[in-house]
Amino acid sequence: MPRTFAYCRVSTADQTTDNQVREIESAGFNVDAKRIVAETVSGSVTAMERTGFARLVDRLEADDVLIVTKLDRLGRNAMDVRATVDRLSADGVRVHCLALGGVDLTSAAGRMTMGVIAAVAEFERDLLIERTQAGLSRAKAAGKALGRPHSLSIPQQNDIRAARASGVSLGELAKRYSVSRAAIQRVEKRFADASGRGHETSPFSEAR
Repeated sequence: MPRTFAYCRVSTADQTTDNQVREIESAGFNVDAKRIVAETVSGSVTAMERTGFARLVDRLEADDVLIVTKLDRLGRNAMDVRATVDRLSADGVRVHCLALGGVDLTSAAGRMTMGVIAAVAEFERDLLIERTQAGLSRAKAAGKALGRPHSLSIPQQNDIRAARASGVSLGELAKRYSVSRAAIQRVEKRFADASGRGHETSPFSEAR
């Protein structure tokens, strides 16, 4: 006999899944309390990396029904949701999402809906990439420096280069300037790279 399960998720400990449970009940789904799985986990975590959800999937069998209130309960993005639904569908589990009118995502209509959602997500991703690249191009054309700012000033970098040349250790310099050893190594690398390109002036020289 088919069993009905519900998965409810919130992002922070000060939230509750009670409203989700009531919404599922109001939609006409009678779910036994022991088959309601609720957990607190960020929506940025993939579905199968959520401890409660992964354990629930292991409990599900063919002909079982899984109810969620929103798509983000099934994954961190459209691709993850699609992978989750495909996995459950392969196991013979039906998946209903109340936010989509309670449609079974494993049915023909549900798969079509998922296809549209995936297409929209890809469109939005492409737009974001395009806007980001355009913004970077405008910033570069305006002469703005891109990337993470240096944690050490130009005079400090000059001093570090001189200190390293005189044999001062990475650890001592890192402690002196309150930075990591890797930051000191990056200073050395930038100078070495500039020297290798045959620059007449060091990138550590102060602007005149």
